[in-house]
Amino acid sequence: MKKLILSMALIGATTLAFGQKKVVRSAQKNFKSGDLTEALAEVEAATADPETGSDPATYLLKAQIETKMFGSDSSNTASTVETGQVALDTYNKAFEMAGSDKEDGVGEEVYTEDMPGVPDNLRPYSIYTLKNVAFDKALERYNAEDQEMAYHFFDLAGQVDLMDTTVHYNAGFIANDLGMFEEAKKHFGYLLEVPDYNKLTVYYLLVQIASGEDKNPEEAYDIIMRGREDYPEDKVLAEYEIQLLLQLNKMDEAMASIQEALKNDPNNAGILLRSGYLREQAGDIDGALEDYKKSVVADPEFYDGNYYTGALLLEKSREILAELNSLSDEEWEAKSKSMGDEANLHYEEAIPYFEKALEIRPDNTDVMAILFRVHARLKNDAEADKYNKMLIEKVGPNWQETM
Repeated sequence: MKKLILSMALIGATTLAFGQKKVVRSAQKNFKSGDLTEALAEVEAATADPETGSDPATYLLKAQIETKMFGSDSSNTASTVETGQVALDTYNKAFEMAGSDKEDGVGEEVYTEDMPGVPDNLRPYSIYTLKNVAFDKALERYNAEDQEMAYHFFDLAGQVDLMDTTVHYNAGFIANDLGMFEEAKKHFGYLLEVPDYNKLTVYYLLVQIASGEDKNPEEAYDIIMRGREDYPEDKVLAEYEIQLLLQLNKMDEAMASIQEALKNDPNNAGILLRSGYLREQAGDIDGALEDYKKSVVADPEFYDGNYYTGALLLEKSREILAELNSLSDEEWEAKSKSMGDEANLHYEEAIPYFEKALEIRPDNTDVMAILFRVHARLKNDAEADKYNKMLIEKVGPNWQETM
C-alpha cells in the first residue's frame, strides 16, 4: 500500500510539472500571437511554480512579454516607463539565475543583439530590444517637446548599456537642461569611463554643474584636473583651472598655471587678464597694467580688459593724489604741479579704455559715471556735460546722489 501511495504521489507531481510546462508553452504561443495579457498571466503563474519558477527561461519569457507590452504602449507616459523598468528587472533576474554568463544558454539569449527594422517575429526580444524600443520612445517624446519623459526613456535605455555614448549624452544633456543635475552628473560620469570617447564637452558641463549649481569649487577643480590629464593642451580647461584656483585662493598655483597656459596661448585675453589680476593682488601694479593692456591688444572688444585697464589707471592717479595730500604744506607747494600733472596723465590715458568699455556695453551707467567724473576732473566741460545728460536720461536728474 505504501508503494502504491508513493507511486500515486509521483504521478501527481509529474502531472503538475507537465501542466506548468504546458502553461509556459501556452504563454509562448500567446506572446507570439500578440495576446500579451493572457501570456503575462500564464507566465506569472509559471513563475510561482517551484519547478518552472526556478527555470531562468521562464523569466526570460516573462521579460520578453513585458518588453512587447512596453513597445505596444504608444502613450509613452510614466506608466510606460514603469512597464519598461519592470521588463529590465526581469531580464536581470533571468540573467542572474542563468549564472550571469553572456556566452551561454539563457544568459546569452538575454544579451542577444537586437535587429531593429526586421519583421517583429524575427526580433530576438532580448534586453537590447528593450533598449532600442526605449531609445525610439525617447526620440518620439523629445520631438514632441516632452523633455522630461524623453529623459526617462533615455535613462531606461542607458541602464541597459552603460557604454552607449549617444544614449548617455542625450540623457545627461536633457537632465542638465531640466535642472536635474544629479541625474546629469550620473550620465556624464558614465561617459568619462568610455575609452576613446571625446569627453571635452562632458568635462565642461560637469565643471559648470559643480561650480555653478553645486557651489562646490573643490569638486569642480578635481574635475578640471582630471580633464587636464586627458586633454593637457585644451585652452578652455586651462582657463577653468586658473579661474578655480583664484576662487580657491591658491594664488601661487594659479600663477604657475597662468604662465604655463600663456606659453601655449600667449594672446588669450582672458588668461592675460587673470595674470594681471594676480600681479595686482601681489602689489605689482606696473606688471598688472602691462597684462591688462595686453589683454585689450589681444581682443579690443574685451570688456573686462578695457574696464580693468582703465580702473587701474584711475587707481594709480588716486594713489598719487593721496600721496600728495599727505605731504606737508611746504612739500605740497613744491610737488603739487608735477604730481597733479602725473595724475592727470593717468586720467587721460584711462579715458579711451572706458569709452571702449561703454561702446561694448552702451547701457552701463557705472561706466558713464566714471567718464563724467574723469572729464570733470580734467575740466573737459563739454564731455562731462555729455555724460551728465546721458545719466540724467538713464537714471534721473539726481543720479549723483545714488551713484
